[in-house]
Amino acid sequence: MEAFLDLAKDIWDFMKVRKKYWLAPLIITIVLMGALLVFTQGSVIAPFIYSIF
Repeated sequence: MEAFLDLAKDIWDFMKVRKKYWLAPLIITIVLMGALLVFTQGSVIAPFIYSIF
């Protein structure tokens, strides 16, 4: 978990220094979609999620 927090801090520092704040919604969306795929993998919703992609 500590490695994930270090990664998140590094990404935030990169966006802050380089003024790339437009990356934040993109990164959040990718993380949420990944979490959705992982958590719904064995459920009834899985075929509907996979058909989107």
